[in-house]
Amino acid sequence: TYLFANDWKGRKAGRILNVSSTAAFQPGPMMAVYFATKSFVLHLSEALAHEFGQEQISVTTLCPGPTSTHFGEVSKMNASRLVKHVRIAGAGEVASLGYKAMMRGKPVVIHGQMNKLAPFGIRFLPRKWVTRLSAKIMQQ
Repeated sequence: TYLFANDWKGRKAGRILNVSSTAAFQPGPMMAVYFATKSFVLHLSEALAHEFGQEQISVTTLCPGPTSTHFGEVSKMNASRLVKHVRIAGAGEVASLGYKAMMRGKPVVIHGQMNKLAPFGIRFLPRKWVTRLSAKIMQQ
């Protein structure tokens, strides 16, 4: 990101699209490293969007929920009861949303209406409750 952005600063133009996840918005017991790295990507991207904004370089973070990729099989998330009860988006559909958001200069985009509810709703709950709820979901 910095390699390209430093080159783009002189041109006063550029776009960066980073991929995070809806996992970025809450802690994730049983998958702590995954959730933490997705949170890192989101927060890094938001900070870079601010830093590069005056240089006309936009930074967009795509935060999809469950998406049909090979990751679901490898992580065994496809076997989760939670995933069986939600609509799994196609990779092309998610990529298209991310691309369109990047072209509009939108800083953060979350795929799917249901996925947008969780980051909004957990703001009003005690962190301890959010962690417990996340653990319960991950254990399914």
